[in-house]
Amino acid sequence: MNAHSTPSKAPHTIAPTPVDLEITIRDERFNRDQTPNRWWAGDAFGTAWHNALSATFPRGEAFFIEAVKAHRDGADPKLADEIRAFVRQEINHTREHIAFNKLAENAGYDIKAIDKRVEEMLALTKGRPVIINLAATMALEHYTAMMAHEFLANPKHFENADPEVRDMWRWHAVEEIEHKGVAYDTWNHATRDWTAWRRWKLRSLMMVIITGRFFKNRWQDAMNLLAQDGITGWKARWGLFKYLTVSPGVVRRIFPAWLAYFKPGFHPWDHDDRELIGKYEGEFSDALMPAE
Repeated sequence: MNAHSTPSKAPHTIAPTPVDLEITIRDERFNRDQTPNRWWAGDAFGTAWHNALSATFPRGEAFFIEAVKAHRDGADPKLADEIRAFVRQEINHTREHIAFNKLAENAGYDIKAIDKRVEEMLALTKGRPVIINLAATMALEHYTAMMAHEFLANPKHFENADPEVRDMWRWHAVEEIEHKGVAYDTWNHATRDWTAWRRWKLRSLMMVIITGRFFKNRWQDAMNLLAQDGITGWKARWGLFKYLTVSPGVVRRIFPAWLAYFKPGFHPWDHDDRELIGKYEGEFSDALMPAE
């Protein structure tokens, strides 16, 4: 029996997380030296988008950790181990994005407004039911997993990027794929007494809400960063739109995976893409530390 099986009114929601999945802590460090301002191959649009993403990660990943930990009581041993490994990976991601964000600030970008908005949004989560925070985390973890898959599967995203910055994002992407089912399995554990309809309704509604906020805020953040580069108006809007939807087109390319989230019985491991982890794992072999 799968270690993640839980009593449920909906048997099809039993998690298909691979029984042989191992979440590995890769304690890597990057970007401790100065990096060119437009590290994305001189592309201001790629630089702005990824700087905007990175600025949200320190507070965002702390939120993910707390949301998952709040529901770990009673988890089966395998899931409990995966939650511990998830927490350790996310702590390392936070550390490395803090270092990356300092590079952006040293290059002259003001990202404090992004961090402030994230802080204010997270303050609104205080006092609300913790299951709502887990549902939000699950949706956002699906976003990180979708983008991680695309970044690793399509070398075009990083082919001309600063090498050390590229390595940091690929390292992060590998671990996002590896732990992509943890928040979802925690959700299945926390809602094991719910009906399938109730589970589907809340997770789907939360994904719609998260999607609207995610793109509204990241677009606004990227526009602000582009303005700091002297790029405004239609040129900024068209350039960022083309970057996200045409080439390399990460938003266009993740749309099928986003749509799959609304399928009844969906699970992140419906698509086993661990081959992408193996493809890059050799580069991190010196830093591998098996999860407990």
